[in-house]
Amino acid sequence: MKPKFTEIQKFTQWWLWLIILIHSSFVVWQLISAGSSSLVSILFGDILIAVLFFTLKLKTEVNEEGVKMAFFPFIKKEINWEEIKSLRVLDYGFVGGWGIRFWTKYGTVYNVNGRKGLAIELKSGKKLAIGTQKEEELESVLKELGKIGE
Repeated sequence: MKPKFTEIQKFTQWWLWLIILIHSSFVVWQLISAGSSSLVSILFGDILIAVLFFTLKLKTEVNEEGVKMAFFPFIKKEINWEEIKSLRVLDYGFVGGWGIRFWTKYGTVYNVNGRKGLAIELKSGKKLAIGTQKEEELESVLKELGKIGE
């Protein structure tokens, strides 16, 4: 089924990459000056963290069947419209940072930037929110599909 809405988000915050670069540079400097082999493992850890942040992405799709969400490489969900009790696009504010946030008043929040998202309550009682940078487009598609009111 062809999606009516697609959004792919990545961690693009310049300050995040600056922190990783500064820390790695400090470790390399210490490695060169002190020659400690234990610093190699720290540098390797920095490289793994950088690779992780580089590959992380939040993909959201909305189509005639429901909502698909993937927080690559960790989570993949497909929610059919029949499973959804309610949904709305909202400003959920600060939820403790970015990434996967558990135990918020919106349930589990998946986001990489910003404070707006699609809040979903399932008929099972479970709640989740998926961050978006395209809240107006998302809301428009949901209205077009008849899933939220005017």
